[in-house]
Amino acid sequence: MDSHLAHPVACDHLDRMAHQLGRGVVLVVGGILFTPWTAQLLGEKPLWQFGNLGIYVLAAVTLAGISFTWWARIHLGRFWSNSITRKEGHRVIDTGPYGLVRHPIYTGLIAGMLATGVAVGTVTAMLGAVLISLGMWQKARMEEGFLTNELGADAYGSYCKRIPMIVPFLPPR
Repeated sequence: MDSHLAHPVACDHLDRMAHQLGRGVVLVVGGILFTPWTAQLLGEKPLWQFGNLGIYVLAAVTLAGISFTWWARIHLGRFWSNSITRKEGHRVIDTGPYGLVRHPIYTGLIAGMLATGVAVGTVTAMLGAVLISLGMWQKARMEEGFLTNELGADAYGSYCKRIPMIVPFLPPR
């Protein structure tokens, strides 16, 4: 058998593993850069210092992001899972935070992560926040494919046409 005729299930599995490995590397590197020890080790100083108002605003954005994440997790209920997996009775959830974005858990985490990176103000913290956010976006993209296959292109595709993926109020795909 020619190598280009490999079994599609095996290819899908290998493709998923490669994406997960790449996402894992992005998250680990982002996490290392995000820690204060990296900036300390590099002798890095913040690019700016916020006054009390700036710190309060960024803390509020972080708290809002965490709250949005928590609301989404509670709203999803038994359909939530840390890994991409099939659930019995799986269906499109398009109410609550899922009526604003398709992946509100990631939306909240990304908002909180980016606000924290800006508040810290070091290049490494901001780069780490961007890389971690990219890793979350990659996982959301993987979930998109899974949900399209699992729930059907008609049901999930219709949802995708109405609701943006990560950023609220942007035009959906």
